[in-house]
Amino acid sequence: MTKQVVIVGGGVIGLLTAFNLAADVEQVVVCDKGEVGQESSWAGGGIVSPLYPWRYSPAVTALAHWSQDFYPQLGERLFASTGVDPEVHVTGLYWLDLDDEAEALAWAEREGRPLRAVPIEQAYAAVPVLGEGFSRAIHMEGVANVRNPRLVKSLKAALLALPNVTLREHCEITGFSRTGERITGVQTPEGVIEADQVVLTAGAWSGDLLRLLGLSLPVEPVKGQMILFKCADDFLPSMVLAKGRYAIPRRDGHILIGSTLEHAGYDKTPTDVALESLKASAVELLPALADATPVGHWAGLRPGSPEGIPYIGQVPGWAGLWLNCGHYRNGLVLAPASCQLFADLLAGRAPIIDPAPYAPAGRLV
Repeated sequence: MTKQVVIVGGGVIGLLTAFNLAADVEQVVVCDKGEVGQESSWAGGGIVSPLYPWRYSPAVTALAHWSQDFYPQLGERLFASTGVDPEVHVTGLYWLDLDDEAEALAWAEREGRPLRAVPIEQAYAAVPVLGEGFSRAIHMEGVANVRNPRLVKSLKAALLALPNVTLREHCEITGFSRTGERITGVQTPEGVIEADQVVLTAGAWSGDLLRLLGLSLPVEPVKGQMILFKCADDFLPSMVLAKGRYAIPRRDGHILIGSTLEHAGYDKTPTDVALESLKASAVELLPALADATPVGHWAGLRPGSPEGIPYIGQVPGWAGLWLNCGHYRNGLVLAPASCQLFADLLAGRAPIIDPAPYAPAGRLV
């Protein structure tokens, strides 16, 4: 059994990686430069599906399908063990006036997913607050959203209850300890934390850490801004998406509208331009929001990667160093499968899906 694993980055990917490894490792230490789960994991919308699943490669699809099927039982397990409900909320999702509707339907038939074209009248009947002027709709039943800030709280509580897991917040990693080409730990301002294996789950910051070893990981921050409204609990019965923008209902009547895609480095400052654009999208989708004032507006940084395919596996040339990062827009969607696959690889078990598409070997530059 591996004695100690250090996980660098305490977002949902890092926390769930720790949760899945705890049974196979003597000690797991999760380090985060701030508080766990306060970056991309907190800022996202939490739709348990890629926004346009048919536009992704089979590698992303394989992770998404496994995760979508697993999420309800993950939510139930965390709620039962911690008392904090991640609120895996099944609402279904309507896509409106898609340019590539034919491709979406062909993908659904090929993959056996419950996505189908429906009369626009059905969409309006199901979502009476939907704006006028839409002419076509496709619908996927069973699509859920997870309340990501509560998922973070639940995972944190579950880890704090495990005797062999340590969370070290406000613990910045400044370098790696190594013996030859083997990584033996991480360096922090408080000293070295030794490890048999080190896992980078640092999202948009993972590339900065690998650069300390002279490696180039093509993961970059991609800013996304969202706004939040508070409505009646039954205001929006289903998620809806049109023209690249979506509305997500929470169980308590909060409605999220997102999101922007901006290449602005590590700047997370919300902007008035994005606020007005998101409000306009909100009103186009749900005209009743015209007289509502957003109760929240924030930005987060996605870990952008080529084709959105994450890096999961060992870093070539550096024994003891692993990656589970680069999930781009789908970190919350892909987390259960990514973290189970990672745990299988580290423990030497048969993996849940073919790990080859995610292997860092041949993908670092």
